[in-house]
Amino acid sequence: MRYATREFRPASALVEAADTLAEDFDATRHLQRVSDHCVELLNARAAGVMLIDGGRPVSPAASSRYERLGLDLLETQLGGGPCLESYGSGRPVPPVSIRVAHAAARRPGFTERALRHDILTTIAVPLRRRDQLLGALNVSVPTPPSRHVATPPGLEVAQVLADAAALGLQNRRAYTRCRTLSGQLQEALSSRVRIEQAKGMLAERWGGARRPGVRRAAAVRAAAPARPGPGGGHGHRGCRGRRRTAPGDRRRPRGTGVEPGSPGRMTESQEPGPAVDRPLGPGAHPF
Repeated sequence: MRYATREFRPASALVEAADTLAEDFDATRHLQRVSDHCVELLNARAAGVMLIDGGRPVSPAASSRYERLGLDLLETQLGGGPCLESYGSGRPVPPVSIRVAHAAARRPGFTERALRHDILTTIAVPLRRRDQLLGALNVSVPTPPSRHVATPPGLEVAQVLADAAALGLQNRRAYTRCRTLSGQLQEALSSRVRIEQAKGMLAERWGGARRPGVRRAAAVRAAAPARPGPGGGHGHRGCRGRRRTAPGDRRRPRGTGVEPGSPGRMTESQEPGPAVDRPLGPGAHPF
């Protein structure tokens, strides 16, 4: 979002610096836009943001105007410079005269490179969200610093933009974590649903194979007649009406004898009668 009038440019810059919840968000492009706002509002030559993670500088981004210059100055500060000083202390580094610092042999690599590009002043402010530091914002100005102002307005504007950018980055990180957690929970829920569906299908298949046998066994038990117990009451139901014999009872169960007229059955004339004493014949012995 851009406004044509100069009065609304700071508000537009703050809104854009804090807007990080778009689906196509890109951190490098976002920090480049923040650097562009610094160049426009502070009449700077170049600006750049150095993100620091775990004590190591990562993802440098410079303004689209003189982008090569901004990236060159950020790379020079990897061994030491205003960005690392601001990040280490958590406080802004006030405007520093490059010529004075170079004469005092302070940051020789950075000051020499800045003078080569006609940079006379540099400031750095931390990207912080409350107590958490994310990096630092560096602004390079082609004019010498003013000695009559204790706190230059450019330093305050840079700090406000850095705070808005840090707020936007923190919101983006929280948003990404929530999206990731939501996706993991949704995947776990979907897996659980698929497992329950598979269990239901298996239970239906296995239960259908066993169910007819179970029904037949239940029907057999229900159709068996009751058997009287020893006390005259009803005892257990035998299978198919079969009667159990008590221990020691040698009586043949009903229905298991030889059929009438079969070769193995004796008739009444063949049945043995009472024993009769008959005289022994000659040569027979009683024993």
